[in-house]
Amino acid sequence: MQDFFEIERLIEDLAKLYSTACAASWYKILNCGFPSIQEFREKVVEFMRHFEYTLSFYPNTEQGNNFKMYAKKLLEEEITSVLKGNNKEVEKRYKYLLNYN
Repeated sequence: MQDFFEIERLIEDLAKLYSTACAASWYKILNCGFPSIQEFREKVVEFMRHFEYTLSFYPNTEQGNNFKMYAKKLLEEEITSVLKGNNKEVEKRYKYLLNYN
């Protein structure tokens, strides 16, 4: 397997840099009070899954398909971590959201 350091770092930080900001903004716009931690995690995951669309643009070659499978595997691992409450950045952003409301 080739070195895909850049995509590994991106997926590792996807929840922290993109998905938590989108999810927090979603709840602020709705002004719907306090989502549960599980609702927040699920919204974060919803935004994380948008990355699958980006992956669809990579070439459908043997190397491209191997890359996409590898990236999707990493993405699923990060999603599992978020849903289990093991992503400290998601948990921290949830606390910030509660303090905002």
